[in-house]
Amino acid sequence: MLANIASAQPVPTIVKSATGNSVGAFCLLIPLIVLGLICGLGCVTATSRATWAFARDGAIPGSRWWKTVNERFQIPLNSLLLGMVVELLLGLIYFGSSAAFNAFSGVGVIFLTLSYACPVAVSLILRGRQDIQRGSFNLGSLGYFCNIICIAWCLLAIPLFSMPTSVPVTTNTMNYASVVFIRFVSISGVWYGAWGRKNYIGPALDQLDGESGSFHEEPEEKEGDKDFTNDAF
Repeated sequence: MLANIASAQPVPTIVKSATGNSVGAFCLLIPLIVLGLICGLGCVTATSRATWAFARDGAIPGSRWWKTVNERFQIPLNSLLLGMVVELLLGLIYFGSSAAFNAFSGVGVIFLTLSYACPVAVSLILRGRQDIQRGSFNLGSLGYFCNIICIAWCLLAIPLFSMPTSVPVTTNTMNYASVVFIRFVSISGVWYGAWGRKNYIGPALDQLDGESGSFHEEPEEKEGDKDFTNDAF
C-alpha cells in the first residue's frame, strides 16, 4: 500500500491507518507541520547569514549589495531576499521534474557532509591539529580518534547519499545529486581560479586572535541600509 500511494508521502498514510480516521491523523500531524515550518525558518535564516558572511569577505558576485544590512530591521535583508528567491526557483523545478528537484535537494546534504569533513581534514592532515592548542579545551589523543571517525564517516556517507533509492534504476528513479554536486564543484573551482585566487582575502584572522587590524572602508551606503562589513549579529 505504501509503495503505491499517489503522494509518495508515507507518514500521513501510516498515521491515518493507525488512528482509523482523518481527524485524528490530522491532529497528530500538526506537530510535524509546525516543526517543518520552524525548520524552514531556521534554514532561511542560516542561508541569509551565510550569504552575508561570504559577501562580507567578497567571495561572491555582487558582494557590495548582498553584505548590506538593513538599519530598520537589523538583518541582511538583501541576502535574505536572495535566498528566498533561489529557494522559490528551486521549488518550481519540481513541477518540471521531480528527479531534478530531488537532485538539488539531495546535493545539499552532500555539501553539508563535505563541509563537516573539510575543516576536520585540514586541521588533522595539513596542520597536525596545531590550531586546536589555542582552543578553550583539548581532547588530546582522543581528538585524533574523533577526527579520523568523522572523516571516515563522511567518506562513507557522501557515496551513500549519491546512490539511487530504489531498483531497478531508471531515468526517473536515478539519483542525480552526484551530477549536480560535480557541476557545483566545477563552477566553484572555475570561479575561484578566475577571480577568487587573486582577489579573495577571507575573514580578518588577526582580529580573531585579538590583534588589531585595518579594514578597507566602503563608500557611504544609501539611507535605510548600512554596511556592517565587520559586525556580527
